[in-house]
Amino acid sequence: MSYKIGILMDPIESINPKKDSTLAMMLAANRRNWQVSVFSQSDVRVENSHILIKRRQVIPSDNHNKWFSVEREDEVNGDFFDAVLMRKDPPFNMEYIYATYLLEMIEANGTPVLNKPGSIRDCNEKLFALRFPECVPEHIVSKDQDKLREFHAKHGDVIYKPLDGMGGTSIFRAGKKEHNLAVIIETLTQNGRVQTMAQKYIPAIVDGDTRILLINGDPVPYGLARIPLAGETRGNLAAGGSGVGRELTDRDRFICEQLSPTLKEKGLYFVGIDVIGDYLTEINVTCPTCIRELDAAFNLDIASDFMQFIEDEIFSH
Repeated sequence: MSYKIGILMDPIESINPKKDSTLAMMLAANRRNWQVSVFSQSDVRVENSHILIKRRQVIPSDNHNKWFSVEREDEVNGDFFDAVLMRKDPPFNMEYIYATYLLEMIEANGTPVLNKPGSIRDCNEKLFALRFPECVPEHIVSKDQDKLREFHAKHGDVIYKPLDGMGGTSIFRAGKKEHNLAVIIETLTQNGRVQTMAQKYIPAIVDGDTRILLINGDPVPYGLARIPLAGETRGNLAAGGSGVGRELTDRDRFICEQLSPTLKEKGLYFVGIDVIGDYLTEINVTCPTCIRELDAAFNLDIASDFMQFIEDEIFSH
């Protein structure tokens, strides 16, 4: 059966087709002869309590020079689609939050939205991880600069980061003799006005910050270890890290087992978690990536597995 999928994403012209996980999903849907449409936040509006979407129906391609063609452009009602995928990249700002409200209106009219927009909004990618204390490193979240300094005095080697960062931006490592500690804390907390996270430094970062993808709480059996550049503490690919595939460890699987029931309960159907050594550091619910890298390393087809889940579990209900 042919289904109609709508994808809220950044402009399709702006993506990197070699690495983009959303394009992988579009290609997988197209292989099933599903109709694929894309639209952005600015293409959604409410008029007299009706959701209207200006969409482009596209044919995706794996040609890295021309990765899509437009079949038609028109405006449709929110219930036109059989499902909507929320694949907008952060920043997670007020416009992003407004988008989740609009998607909830689509959802209320009977169209499934993946991931569930209310859960995307509620689950900050750094704070959400702290709900699983058996999985995370020692940490503190505070805007109190004295408390953040005390955490450093206790642990000696600490990572400080903002709660709304992405791609490794504004992450600082403060070693035992960090002369700029006060500046780091002042900057991130904006002089005590903004909640900031500190985590005990995990030496295993030299072996990589591993991205693990989960489909409805079930992990892909391999992860992508993102190895930092020499002298760096950030493994993020956006910060220059290199990706190396590896099999999941028993500890990785334990962490996934702890998360799985909550992810399913919240309708977080496609999630990417970050693991350093034995510790969960983040749960990415907005627009997880690394499909293409893992597919290439292990001859997988993760996007097709996700489409199969949608067909079996979402469209059948």
